[in-house]
Amino acid sequence: QVQLVESGGGLVQAGGSLRLPCAASGRTFSSYAMGWFRQAPGKEREFVAVISWSGGSTTYLDSVKGRFTISRDNAKNTVYLQMNSPKPEDRAVYYCAAARQLPLPVGIASGYDYWGQGTQVTVSS
Repeated sequence: QVQLVESGGGLVQAGGSLRLPCAASGRTFSSYAMGWFRQAPGKEREFVAVISWSGGSTTYLDSVKGRFTISRDNAKNTVYLQMNSPKPEDRAVYYCAAARQLPLPVGIASGYDYWGQGTQVTVSS
């Protein structure tokens, strides 16, 4: 069992930066691939980024490439989403998720085993 708690959300100005941590419980965090998803009002949940258990491999949604960075610190049981130069269209509830085995394709939400409760990110123009 893995419990995930996101934080760091809030209001950010377009072009600014924001970092979202996701803290995980459990001693097996380092064995999970970790992902970030988001859901905007009236839209389906959307894949944002994923990082392998070792941190050696990452994949991003095309629209966030070059702006967002996913990273993890296995010693702290935490995964991060660094959001640089956010845009108003990045406004959403952001969720972190854990997968025992990285699903293929990586953006399939049903392939992740545990989810956090989400944190709201609002981007002002």
